[in-house]
Amino acid sequence: MPKVAGSVKELLAALDGIARIDGERLVITDEAALRTRGIYDLAWTSAFGEDEATVEAARWIVWEASQATGARSASTQDLYKARSRGEYEGMTVPAINLRAQTFDMARVILETAKKNDSAAVIFELARSEQTYTYQRVFEYATSVLAGAIAAGWKGPVFIQGDHYQFNAKKYAADPEKVTEEIRKACRDAVAAGYRNIDIDSSTLVDLAHPTLDAQQHENYMRAAELTALIRSLEIDNVTVSVGGEIGEVGKKNSTPDELKAYLDGYRRELDARASGAIGLSKVSVQTGTSHGGTPLPGGGVAKVALDFGVLKELSAVAREYGLSGAVQHGASTLPDELFHKFPATGCAEIHLATGFQNALYEHPAFPAELHKAIEEWVFANCQDERKPDQTDTQFVYTGRKKAIGPFKRQLWDLATKDAILASQAAKVDFLFKQLGTPGSRALVEKYIKPAEFHKPMPEALKTAR
Repeated sequence: MPKVAGSVKELLAALDGIARIDGERLVITDEAALRTRGIYDLAWTSAFGEDEATVEAARWIVWEASQATGARSASTQDLYKARSRGEYEGMTVPAINLRAQTFDMARVILETAKKNDSAAVIFELARSEQTYTYQRVFEYATSVLAGAIAAGWKGPVFIQGDHYQFNAKKYAADPEKVTEEIRKACRDAVAAGYRNIDIDSSTLVDLAHPTLDAQQHENYMRAAELTALIRSLEIDNVTVSVGGEIGEVGKKNSTPDELKAYLDGYRRELDARASGAIGLSKVSVQTGTSHGGTPLPGGGVAKVALDFGVLKELSAVAREYGLSGAVQHGASTLPDELFHKFPATGCAEIHLATGFQNALYEHPAFPAELHKAIEEWVFANCQDERKPDQTDTQFVYTGRKKAIGPFKRQLWDLATKDAILASQAAKVDFLFKQLGTPGSRALVEKYIKPAEFHKPMPEALKTAR
């Protein structure tokens, strides 16, 4: 079982013979031992350490180890620009939200990517997920990069902030306060090493206005403002890939005219703030899905009327504007037989979250006693979110994601996790093949050259040596 270091000296002692610090650089002396032993202690210390200085030291060491081993955080920007120019097609990039078992999930996903000779996969977390999974950006980036190192990964690691979303009710009451929250989220994400951020101001669309431009105004204005901010934060000569959104997931399907109104207004606003600045690389649209799926009273998830025609049409419009295409949200609970259709529509990216959470909770190897404890926690702590007509089964389904944070350590330390992770790897392998990513490593590496970037050493590490 990995150990959580209680002090910086204890952490450095655990790395003796594996890595050392020379000046302000990390030198790896035994990469195999780092992958199989040291990186586990670092990841667990980052996620569960109680001493702030030790946690900071662990995260710095993981970041520097990722630079040394070649598993570097990267942006999809240049890959997506190539797609906008028609230089590749037939591939939809999966973006997987790692809510639970983040280190191990990143590891098995990249192990699976290696088997498929693929490098086209994104690891993401939404702002809302940060809260209920107890994973802030510095921890999440560390867990993903540590998983990449454990997998022996060499190449770009795409880490993405998903749904940096505006709360419409709070925005109506205090627009500046809500916008500042998103600004801070962007600053933190870039500082943590994220090189991909999706701005979701689609919640601000107001269909009561008579024109599409007026309906989309707050949406494109805030997206442009935040893009300009992100461009000002780029410190390692890497262009952060920024995504926008026009259709709030679960609402009405998006239209070409809405997309054009959004993109035209966005370009005007961005040029007014930062003339000629690089804009969006993709845009999320609504095609009929909903986040997490719709649970049925007796169990299972309702069928979704996903309109692939809308996705194809909007992807084509997006490329006319120099974007890679449209992004599909809320897809992880779709039937398996639908996934092969996404590449044919020109869909640039697909977001997958709840399906992997369900596969964890519903796996035969998941301990019954832990399952019971989680259900009890949901009933005790999520009643304020229960809808009047929900059955107990529906209520647990929609509420159990909130238990991921409180039960985080138990989920990371599951004695039966190898069997569960094997099933997750099989699902990832299936999705890779359906989405057209096998063999994509050469394509990705043609366009993506991850920058080497070193972070300042924490003071606690300087004094502990």
